Amino acid sequence: MAAFFSSLGKTVLAGFVLVIALIFLMGAGGRMGEHAWWAFVMRWLHIMSGILWVGLLYYFNFVQTPSMPKIPDEQKPAIGKVIAPTALFWFRWAALATVVLGLMLAGMKGKGYLVNALTLTPGSQAIGIGMWLALIMAINVWFIIWPNQKKALGIVTVSPEEKAAAAKLAGMTSRINTMLSIPMLFCMVAQQNGGL
Repeated sequence: MAAFFSSLGKTVLAGFVLVIALIFLMGAGGRMGEHAWWAFVMRWLHIMSGILWVGLLYYFNFVQTPSMPKIPDEQKPAIGKVIAPTALFWFRWAALATVVLGLMLAGMKGKGYLVNALTLTPGSQAIGIGMWLALIMAINVWFIIWPNQKKALGIVTVSPEEKAAAAKLAGMTSRINTMLSIPMLFCMVAQQNGGL
């Protein structure tokens, strides 16, 4: 059993197998031809990728960044060369998956839903604001945080001054995304559950 759970790939695959088993055990397998079923699946995948994205955002801001000053200098390369690049890989791709799956879900909601949301049409304002905040956050991830983290982590060679400036900009932008994540999540939940 320990050997099985030592593999992340096997663990995740087993989680999906359990979901498939639950679908059939609960008698939902017959609904797979329905539009509502696939909208539900799309929403679930959107939420799963969003949890990974925001979870890593919170890991960086609540755990890694505050812990760095407490780590002895000789141990910091393990974070900068191994942990941070891997976390940033999952962070940026989860951001992209969340946005793409969210847009696909909005497209499945019917004609005009995405346009109404993005133009903040009454009745779609909460989800629209949530979408805009998520898009800003994803743009920050791909076009500010990641390029600057590459410099800060030494993936891209720059001068020590550029490295320090890049680390500062990436950190500040990550904090901005942390701030934006709070109203973004509120808007997403509010639209779905009638909060606004």
